Amino acid sequence: MEIKMSKKNVLKLTETALMIALATVLSMLKLLDLPYGGSITAFSFVPLIVIAYRYGTVWGLLAGFVHSLIQLLLGASTLSYATSAAAAVAIVLLDYVFAFSFVGLAGIFRKKIDNPAVAATLGAVLVCVIRYIFHVISGCTVWAGISIPTTAALLYSLSYNATYMIPEIIINAVVTFWLFSALDFGGDTISRAKKEKSSVTTAVFSALSLLSAMVAVIIDAVMVFAPLQNPESGELDFSLITNVNIGFIGIVSAIGVVLCVAFAIMAKLTSKKKS
Repeated sequence: MEIKMSKKNVLKLTETALMIALATVLSMLKLLDLPYGGSITAFSFVPLIVIAYRYGTVWGLLAGFVHSLIQLLLGASTLSYATSAAAAVAIVLLDYVFAFSFVGLAGIFRKKIDNPAVAATLGAVLVCVIRYIFHVISGCTVWAGISIPTTAALLYSLSYNATYMIPEIIINAVVTFWLFSALDFGGDTISRAKKEKSSVTTAVFSALSLLSAMVAVIIDAVMVFAPLQNPESGELDFSLITNVNIGFIGIVSAIGVVLCVAFAIMAKLTSKKKS
């Protein structure tokens, strides 16, 4: 029996496949890789957030599930640390299937909030927080006694997973806001966002403002968490906090804030001149 597919379905499948592939590539671009799992990536959730926003929760969950299986294949070596078959199943579900599939919920605010950028950004924060929760549960249960101390396992898991998930949340949220401010993902095809006409100069200054904040956050995250890794055991050791260069972080943060505010003001001024 011949199966006919509409152009809309072909576009939907093609976009989804491309976005899953892009998410996979971005997940391999690691800005910081922690010794016992977890990393700060180059906004790897954003392509999946786009799919969830464009095609709804069910399709988004399906795309997230496929992505979770790819991540499982890439990180299959972690299963070798499982102490039992039940532990291996728990790792698969908590650290991969649940943690990555729920990115499909990123579009739930689309019909509740008129501003697409705000709706998508809130969705991005929500799914990243959900992922963080699943990693925390996995850490204080499955990984307790393996890579996480049995004593105060919940506190350690909260802290360890926060070291990469907080920067991940910020990076994905910032990029999502910028992307949805520039492009309209609500139509049949992706196009430029409809908004008041602004000059190229205004757009450049706005982009530089967001970029300044994002770069500062990334540098700060790396400078804070990299020195906390014990060079001998590879574990995250908060007693090494004295190794963190607070002065450098302060300078980077100050420069990031100043540039962010300065570019935002310039964008506002050029926008007024245009009007």
